[in-house]
Amino acid sequence: MNLIACVDANWAIGKNNQLLVRIPADQKFFRETTTGKVVVMGRKTLESFPNGQPLKNRTNIVLTHDHTYQVKDAIVVYSMDELHEELKKYDSGDIYIIGGESIYNQFVDECDVAHITKVDYAYDADAHFPNLDEKPEWEITQDSEEQTYFDLIFYYYKYEKKHN
Repeated sequence: MNLIACVDANWAIGKNNQLLVRIPADQKFFRETTTGKVVVMGRKTLESFPNGQPLKNRTNIVLTHDHTYQVKDAIVVYSMDELHEELKKYDSGDIYIIGGESIYNQFVDECDVAHITKVDYAYDADAHFPNLDEKPEWEITQDSEEQTYFDLIFYYYKYEKKHN
């Protein structure tokens, strides 16, 4: 399974249920990487999308503890066990964990690849991605040249879990 996120210099991903920054090139990378795939998210992540609607051309799976929660064009599951059962239906390489913080924390140890866009700036934030640089089992296997969007500098990194 894959993780995909845009993080700041402190591995922050959001504040008040919103992304810290919207970089068109990163959004395009996200769209191209996940289109036709399975995206797994928490309810608050789904609700942060435009009109709270699932992402087009993807299988959207939403994890929530609210048993009354339903959303058109998405699969809603209510526990990690139920989520794992649902994920068995798909190729592991086609599954992308897209947030938020608690979903990332629950899945980081189950994933083998992480696509991280790292912004060279520290924002005021209230949600974070697990710091893969502090996890010895993760290593950077690809990185990009410096990218810029106005005055922001960012990089694309591919992290992969080491298999001993």
